[in-house]
Amino acid sequence: MAVSVFRNIPYAAGPTGAARFAAPTPVHGAPGADGSGPDGSGPDGPGPNGPGPDRPGPTAPAPERRFPADLSPLMGPGWVRGEEYLTLNVWTPRTDGNAPVMVFVHGGAFLSGTGQAPVYDGTSFARDGVVLVTLNYRLGALGWLDLSDAPRNRGLLDVVAALRWVRAHIADYGGDPDRVTVFGQSAGGMIVSALLVTPEAAGLFRGAISQSGGLHALTGAEAAETTGALADRLGVPATAEAFADVPDERLVSALAEVSGAGPRLSPLGVVLDGLDDAPPPHPVDLLVGTNTQESLLYRRPEQSAAIDAVFRDARERLVSRYDKAFTYDFDWRGGPFGACHAVELPFVFDHTDLPALRTANGLLGPDVPPSLAAETHGAWVRFAMGGDPGWSGTHRFH
Repeated sequence: MAVSVFRNIPYAAGPTGAARFAAPTPVHGAPGADGSGPDGSGPDGPGPNGPGPDRPGPTAPAPERRFPADLSPLMGPGWVRGEEYLTLNVWTPRTDGNAPVMVFVHGGAFLSGTGQAPVYDGTSFARDGVVLVTLNYRLGALGWLDLSDAPRNRGLLDVVAALRWVRAHIADYGGDPDRVTVFGQSAGGMIVSALLVTPEAAGLFRGAISQSGGLHALTGAEAAETTGALADRLGVPATAEAFADVPDERLVSALAEVSGAGPRLSPLGVVLDGLDDAPPPHPVDLLVGTNTQESLLYRRPEQSAAIDAVFRDARERLVSRYDKAFTYDFDWRGGPFGACHAVELPFVFDHTDLPALRTANGLLGPDVPPSLAAETHGAWVRFAMGGDPGWSGTHRFH
């Protein structure tokens, strides 16, 4: 099946100046649906000067982060400078169809990442009859720093804006706006879970998948600690008005000096006061899971139990709010880092063959069972098609 790809489509205006700390401003229209991409490209490749697989478009300001494993296939090209980074990418089996849609929200501890990372290529989903959308959202201080004179959870508002764009325009790309599943991993999984209790997101999706995310949030008091620490390092008042005068480069470098305490893996996150009293979640089909050795990615043995508990407890907190939820444990331990955080992603996207994943320091290592990719990816496709991944209770992938 031929797959058409449309890259770097703006869903909101590029955040500049004081607008970096404001709610997103929607962009109307659907460039690319008529065969001409926003960079002047056709549906199957970039124009001579525009973004494409080898020339990524702008990404949100982000630090360079290092891990024991080579995570470059999941993290993407790093910070690619440019103002117009609130964009999305679409892979579709046909532009005149009515296929189910999956919208992926990447992880990265609310600090880094992009929907342009190689593992998130949507070709396998489109091959199997699903329109796949990936997106960028604001990271770091711009997206998640809690400020009294700015909207809270601006990165979450970006994702809502992207889902509204999908609702309005995905039919032009062969997708069914009434069959949208939003899914995400790690910080992206936490964003997906937050969408479930966000009133503005009601009606924008029919299904949700939270991979190693669950319902996890900071309180206003916890968020204020990070805001105060960052303001102190920058020598400015803790207000959006003051932060608006700080260049992106300085915001990124200063935030890198503010770390999460204890098992917290990021100083930032979704901020929800009264999490236990949050409104009832939206009534959608739900798939939630974790990996059985999440903490092995971080190589912090003294904190392993606490890190694993963060993901496990957030999963159970989300599942407990639904009468019915499909759950999974990802327990493939054949790679150098075992069943660690993020190891399921190449299997979900059916991209286990990327060379950087298969090295001795790669996330998967050299020996990967091809049947596991077919099993995992197939379950996600079935869930998008009909709201059922193909099991009852909790399924173990191994």
